Amino acid sequence: MTSCQSSENLASPWSPAPKGLEGVVVANTMISKIDGKGGKLVYRGYDIQDLAGNIPFEGVAFLLWVGHLPNPLEFDTFKKNLGEHRNIAADVKIFLESAPHEAVPLSVLRTAVSIMGLRPSDKDSILEDGLNLVSQFPTILSHYQRTRNEEEIIAPRNDLGHAANYIYMLTGEVPNKKHEHALDSYFTLLADHGMNASTFSARVTISTLTDIYSAIVSAIGTLKGPLHGGAPSKVWEMLQEIEKPENASAWLKERLANNERIMGFGHRIYKTEDPRSKILKELAKENADPDIFALATTVETEARKLLQAEHPARPLDTNVEFYSSLVLSAVGIPTDMFTSTFACARAFGWIAHIMEQLADNRVFRPNSEYVGPLDLRVPEAWRAKN
Repeated sequence: MTSCQSSENLASPWSPAPKGLEGVVVANTMISKIDGKGGKLVYRGYDIQDLAGNIPFEGVAFLLWVGHLPNPLEFDTFKKNLGEHRNIAADVKIFLESAPHEAVPLSVLRTAVSIMGLRPSDKDSILEDGLNLVSQFPTILSHYQRTRNEEEIIAPRNDLGHAANYIYMLTGEVPNKKHEHALDSYFTLLADHGMNASTFSARVTISTLTDIYSAIVSAIGTLKGPLHGGAPSKVWEMLQEIEKPENASAWLKERLANNERIMGFGHRIYKTEDPRSKILKELAKENADPDIFALATTVETEARKLLQAEHPARPLDTNVEFYSSLVLSAVGIPTDMFTSTFACARAFGWIAHIMEQLADNRVFRPNSEYVGPLDLRVPEAWRAKN
């Protein structure tokens, strides 16, 4: 059920509107809950730390969409449905093979989804369209990646899980169990996160009763912004620039002295360590190169100390992006595809929210408080000319 603040609570020129809708509740949801103070993330009643790595991602996706964990038959059926929807249409292939090789992969994904939306869609078949979208995201991205590298295209395998199939299509090799488990867990951790910017975009767009493809295009466009989905690649670039653990302290001090942001630290919602970061750190320890993991942990330790000194009232801990970069790189994801891989996970959450929005819809139409001048008059010189 969608709800907004009443007009009585609207801001005035003497009470500025909260920037970025800070603290404003725009919807009721049963999909996920974030406890910023306690550092917890819950999917439909289940703590993320209990789900990630224990329930295969397909089971978590079913939970987000349907509302309960699947029984064995439901799990097998849902996993089979995902596998059967992985092949992309001819017009999408033509686009992927003609797209500029220097394009941002997330932009390619956005445009491919627009092309998918050109075909007539039954508005009553949200589930079918949703399966098409989430199943084909990895196929689209891997097809483009191999095309721009002039490598042979690898068709999806229906017998592999969502994470394993993505790595297989990108690299040409079925991943080992450690890598499959790492990406599967990553997908679970990133599948939903409350009313984040891209999810809000999807809900606003679908609230007009447009098609699901348009709503997902809105979400992808929002995710593309560097303030939302682009941080893992920036963390990786930071680690590459620091290069060695002994360089960390001086590098970080210089950045802070120049009032530059340290990527991978702090979160708008969490007032303590991001709960997803704890799991990703363990996955990075198990999968990443030991040298890069040692560098990352040194940067984490040094940055914590420096940021604590600068912000004693609010400790800035690692967020989901910091160790995501190590995990994604370890399983074979190219750096410029980190954000589009994020989209492969978050798409399941977007569609869950789209379904929830349509179940009790009201078009989003917030108010704004005008704070500009009033009672201005058009100059006489202009009146004379007309």
